[in-house]
Amino acid sequence: MSQPSLFWWQKYGTLAQMAQAAVALLGFVAILFQINEIRSNTRAASARQIFLGYTDLAFKNPKFAAPVYDAIRTSSRDEQVQYESFVSYLLYACEEATAAFAGRSEWTASCDYDLKPHLPFLCEKNKAEPAYLTTYSADTQQWVKTSMKTASVTPPDCKLGKT
Repeated sequence: MSQPSLFWWQKYGTLAQMAQAAVALLGFVAILFQINEIRSNTRAASARQIFLGYTDLAFKNPKFAAPVYDAIRTSSRDEQVQYESFVSYLLYACEEATAAFAGRSEWTASCDYDLKPHLPFLCEKNKAEPAYLTTYSADTQQWVKTSMKTASVTPPDCKLGKT
């Protein structure tokens, strides 16, 4: 006795089973996209929160936000440590913001503007402790070095030049 020939879909399941598998696959892909979007939104919210924290710190410490670096250099050890922490927070906030908003130039411009008055400190710190900048990402290290070069801040004097 010969067996009746089977159609291709009879070998692999009914049309309803195939549709169900396709819908499940689409649902899985949608979940992956949603997870990626949630991750992106969380990173952006975190970066905004960190930058807002920096802005609040700058508002509460105008002597550090717009520093007279010669006065800070000769101030008490506590004030010097506070200033170093302020600059560290700025670098961290900018690192997070530029990573979260890579395609948005206004974040880079804001960070460039805020970084400029701190370049003499970073120049001297990098000269005295070259490992200091290595605590930041390679992109942040390059950004600081490029900013120093653009502003003509170079050792040994580490003073802001004309830009």
